[in-house]
Amino acid sequence: MNELAITVLGPDRTGIVAEVSEALAGVGANLSDSTMTRLRGHFTMTLICTGASASEVEKALAPLDGLLSSVRAVEPEKESGVTGEPYLVSVHGADRLGIVAAVTRVVAASDGNITDLTTRLTGPLYVLIAEVDLPPGAADRLAMRLAATGQELGVDVTLRRAESEVL
Repeated sequence: MNELAITVLGPDRTGIVAEVSEALAGVGANLSDSTMTRLRGHFTMTLICTGASASEVEKALAPLDGLLSSVRAVEPEKESGVTGEPYLVSVHGADRLGIVAAVTRVVAASDGNITDLTTRLTGPLYVLIAEVDLPPGAADRLAMRLAATGQELGVDVTLRRAESEVL
Protein backbone atom coordinates (compact mmCIF):
# COMPACT_ATOMS: atom_id res chain seq x y z
CA MET A 1 0.00 0.00 0.00
CA ASN A 2 1.15 3.54 -0.77
CA GLU A 3 2.53 5.27 2.36
CA LEU A 4 3.30 8.96 2.59
CA ALA A 5 5.30 10.93 5.14
CA ILE A 6 3.82 14.40 5.58
CA THR A 7 5.12 17.33 7.59
CA VAL A 8 3.19 20.50 8.30
CA LEU A 9 4.55 23.59 10.05
CA GLY A 10 3.12 27.01 10.73
CA PRO A 11 2.35 29.66 13.32
CA ASP A 12 0.11 28.11 15.98
CA ARG A 13 -3.56 28.93 15.67
CA THR A 14 -6.89 27.28 16.37
CA GLY A 15 -8.06 24.73 13.79
CA ILE A 16 -4.82 23.51 12.21
CA VAL A 17 -5.39 19.85 13.11
CA ALA A 18 -8.99 20.00 11.86
CA GLU A 19 -7.99 21.68 8.59
CA VAL A 20 -5.15 19.28 7.83
CA SER A 21 -7.07 16.13 8.78
CA GLU A 22 -10.12 17.26 6.76
CA ALA A 23 -7.92 17.97 3.72
CA LEU A 24 -6.33 14.53 4.02
CA ALA A 25 -9.66 12.75 4.46
CA GLY A 26 -11.00 14.66 1.45
CA VAL A 27 -8.49 12.95 -0.84
CA GLY A 28 -8.81 9.55 0.84
CA ALA A 29 -5.59 9.71 2.86
CA ASN A 30 -5.98 7.60 5.99
CA LEU A 31 -3.88 8.89 8.91
CA SER A 32 -2.13 5.87 10.44
CA ASP A 33 0.60 7.43 12.60
CA SER A 34 1.16 10.97 13.79
CA THR A 35 2.84 13.28 16.20
CA MET A 36 1.81 16.88 16.70
CA THR A 37 3.09 19.57 19.03
CA ARG A 38 3.42 23.27 19.68
CA LEU A 39 6.98 24.59 19.72
CA ARG A 40 7.58 28.19 20.78
CA GLY A 41 4.46 29.51 19.08
CA HIS A 42 4.69 27.24 16.04
CA PHE A 43 2.60 24.14 15.44
CA THR A 44 4.21 21.15 13.77
CA MET A 45 2.86 17.80 12.64
CA THR A 46 4.48 14.70 11.23
CA LEU A 47 2.08 12.17 9.77
CA ILE A 48 2.11 8.83 8.00
CA CYS A 49 -0.88 8.32 5.72
CA THR A 50 -2.03 5.68 3.25
CA GLY A 51 -4.50 5.62 0.39
CA ALA A 52 -3.69 8.78 -1.59
CA SER A 53 -0.95 9.84 -3.97
CA ALA A 54 1.68 12.42 -3.04
CA SER A 55 0.38 14.80 -5.69
CA GLU A 56 -3.21 14.53 -4.37
CA VAL A 57 -2.05 15.31 -0.84
CA GLU A 58 0.18 18.21 -1.93
CA LYS A 59 -2.73 19.71 -3.88
CA ALA A 60 -5.10 19.28 -0.90
CA LEU A 61 -2.70 20.92 1.58
CA ALA A 62 -1.59 23.80 -0.68
CA PRO A 63 -4.56 26.12 0.04
CA LEU A 64 -4.19 25.91 3.84
CA ASP A 65 -3.40 29.41 5.04
CA GLY A 66 0.06 30.04 6.49
CA LEU A 67 1.14 26.39 6.57
CA LEU A 68 4.26 24.94 4.99
CA SER A 69 3.95 21.26 4.10
CA SER A 70 6.05 18.56 2.50
CA VAL A 71 4.95 15.16 1.24
CA ARG A 72 7.03 12.18 0.18
CA ALA A 73 6.47 8.51 -0.45
CA VAL A 74 8.03 6.16 2.10
CA GLU A 75 8.42 2.41 2.31
CA PRO A 76 6.14 0.57 4.73
CA GLU A 77 7.83 -0.33 8.01
CA LYS A 78 9.61 -3.66 7.84
CA GLU A 79 9.39 -6.11 10.70
CA SER A 80 12.95 -6.45 11.98
CA GLY A 81 12.28 -9.31 14.33
CA VAL A 82 14.55 -7.57 16.85
CA THR A 83 12.77 -6.09 19.81
CA GLY A 84 14.49 -3.92 22.33
CA GLU A 85 13.70 -3.38 25.96
CA PRO A 86 11.84 -0.09 26.55
CA TYR A 87 13.52 2.55 28.74
CA LEU A 88 13.10 6.22 29.50
CA VAL A 89 16.02 8.64 29.61
CA SER A 90 15.41 11.93 31.39
CA VAL A 91 17.69 14.94 31.68
CA HIS A 92 17.10 17.94 33.96
CA GLY A 93 19.45 20.86 34.47
CA ALA A 94 20.63 24.25 33.39
CA ASP A 95 20.47 24.87 29.65
CA ARG A 96 23.74 24.59 27.80
CA LEU A 97 24.94 23.83 24.31
CA GLY A 98 25.33 20.14 23.39
CA ILE A 99 23.05 18.33 25.84
CA VAL A 100 21.01 16.55 23.17
CA ALA A 101 24.09 15.70 21.11
CA ALA A 102 26.01 14.25 24.06
CA VAL A 103 23.15 12.21 25.53
CA THR A 104 21.98 10.80 22.21
CA ARG A 105 25.54 9.91 21.21
CA VAL A 106 25.91 7.84 24.40
CA VAL A 107 22.60 6.07 23.70
CA ALA A 108 23.65 5.36 20.09
CA ALA A 109 27.02 4.00 21.23
CA SER A 110 25.09 1.45 23.32
CA ASP A 111 23.05 0.42 20.26
CA GLY A 112 20.00 2.11 21.74
CA ASN A 113 17.27 3.22 19.36
CA ILE A 114 15.56 6.49 20.28
CA THR A 115 11.88 6.12 19.40
CA ASP A 116 10.66 9.44 20.80
CA LEU A 117 12.42 12.51 22.17
CA THR A 118 11.05 15.75 23.59
CA THR A 119 12.90 18.74 24.97
CA ARG A 120 11.59 21.82 26.72
CA LEU A 121 13.28 24.95 28.01
CA THR A 122 11.37 26.52 30.90
CA GLY A 123 13.24 29.54 32.14
CA PRO A 124 16.73 28.32 32.99
CA LEU A 125 15.62 24.64 33.33
CA TYR A 126 16.24 22.33 30.37
CA VAL A 127 14.33 19.04 30.26
CA LEU A 128 14.82 16.13 27.86
CA ILE A 129 12.67 12.99 27.88
CA ALA A 130 13.45 10.15 25.47
CA GLU A 131 11.90 6.77 24.91
CA VAL A 132 14.65 4.31 24.03
CA ASP A 133 14.73 0.66 22.96
CA LEU A 134 17.84 -1.05 24.31
CA PRO A 135 19.40 -4.41 23.52
CA PRO A 136 18.86 -6.94 26.31
CA GLY A 137 21.41 -6.47 29.11
CA ALA A 138 22.60 -3.03 27.95
CA ALA A 139 20.83 -0.89 30.56
CA ASP A 140 23.28 -1.06 33.47
CA ARG A 141 26.29 -0.08 31.38
CA LEU A 142 24.32 2.67 29.63
CA ALA A 143 23.16 4.05 32.99
CA MET A 144 26.78 4.40 34.11
CA ARG A 145 27.79 6.09 30.85
CA LEU A 146 24.81 8.47 31.03
CA ALA A 147 25.66 9.36 34.64
CA ALA A 148 29.22 10.21 33.61
CA THR A 149 27.96 12.30 30.69
CA GLY A 150 25.51 14.09 32.98
CA GLN A 151 28.33 14.92 35.37
CA GLU A 152 30.40 16.36 32.50
CA LEU A 153 27.42 18.47 31.38
CA GLY A 154 26.37 19.50 34.88
CA VAL A 155 22.87 17.99 34.50
CA ASP A 156 20.97 15.12 36.12
CA VAL A 157 20.47 12.14 33.81
CA THR A 158 18.38 9.10 34.71
CA LEU A 159 17.58 5.86 32.93
CA ARG A 160 14.66 3.74 34.03
CA ARG A 161 12.75 0.85 32.59
CA ALA A 162 9.52 2.00 30.95
CA GLU A 163 6.35 0.37 32.07
CA SER A 164 4.15 -0.61 29.13
CA GLU A 165 1.20 1.26 30.66
CA VAL A 166 3.24 4.50 30.57
CA LEU A 167 3.99 4.24 26.86
